Amino acid sequence: MSGVMETVTAFAPATVSNVACGFDVLGFALESPGDEVTARFAPAGVFIDDIVGDSGRLPRDPNRNTASVAAQALLVRLGERRGVALAIRKGLPLSSGLGGSAASAVASVVAVAALVGACLPLDVLMACAFEGERLAAGSAHGDNIAPALYGGLVLVRQPDPPDVIRLPVPAGLTAVVVHPALEIETAGARALLGDTVPLSDAIREWANLGAFVDALHRGDFAQMARALEDSIAEPRRARLVPGFAAIKRAALDAGALGCSLSGSGPSLFALCRDAVIAQRVAAAMSAAVRASIGGEPRTIISVIAPEGARVVSACAS
Repeated sequence: MSGVMETVTAFAPATVSNVACGFDVLGFALESPGDEVTARFAPAGVFIDDIVGDSGRLPRDPNRNTASVAAQALLVRLGERRGVALAIRKGLPLSSGLGGSAASAVASVVAVAALVGACLPLDVLMACAFEGERLAAGSAHGDNIAPALYGGLVLVRQPDPPDVIRLPVPAGLTAVVVHPALEIETAGARALLGDTVPLSDAIREWANLGAFVDALHRGDFAQMARALEDSIAEPRRARLVPGFAAIKRAALDAGALGCSLSGSGPSLFALCRDAVIAQRVAAAMSAAVRASIGGEPRTIISVIAPEGARVVSACAS
């Protein structure tokens, strides 16, 4: 494509963070849904043209929106004097535990980088998107930002400066996510955790994380099932989701390797050894949500998506 770019649209997928045994360090990308951000050139600075899919709830002030804050960080990093205006299409529900703020920030930096013609490494894009996520989450963790950008299943050794480790995904591994008609603010859910955890809980989490990573490398589903245990966040946050224990039990009884909160919730995820089991698990979890919470949950069945954020359309003059 020749000419000067007039608009660029990028997509960033939903993500599951923590993955039970990896609080603040593990995350994986889903194929869909996700957020889209369209960027166009504007006078100096960053503006928001429009936001759809949020029922008017997200801030239009560019200093308070994750996508625009991330875009501004990228422009500063590049020394770019041109400004941009953003249109944000939310495909992810708010406060769902599916990395909505991360998806918007990541889609924004990918779109803006393409618009200005900057070919940047992923760690630079992540550092800029991280500024938007920091605003939304109120703390420094990259377990949604990293998989939304890199794709796959990743371990974030440290978010800033980024040190992201791509982990292998065994053949067949399939995720199920159910999102009940609830909202949980990330900042409030983090406040439940406090600043310290008992040493015994930390040791158990470290052991499970090591076992999980080893199981991924060897494709050992039995070991993976033993390792998918959260001793840090789940015991303190489960009460935020009515019927959590029943939903988790339904997933395990239907054949899931493990089940826990997706991020801070209220969405729950399960990992399954193949797509056939995933279909059974999805039906069982959805039925348990209907019985415990009511309403019809949004249900997603997805492989661990190997591709993260990407440009989906571009128009040149």
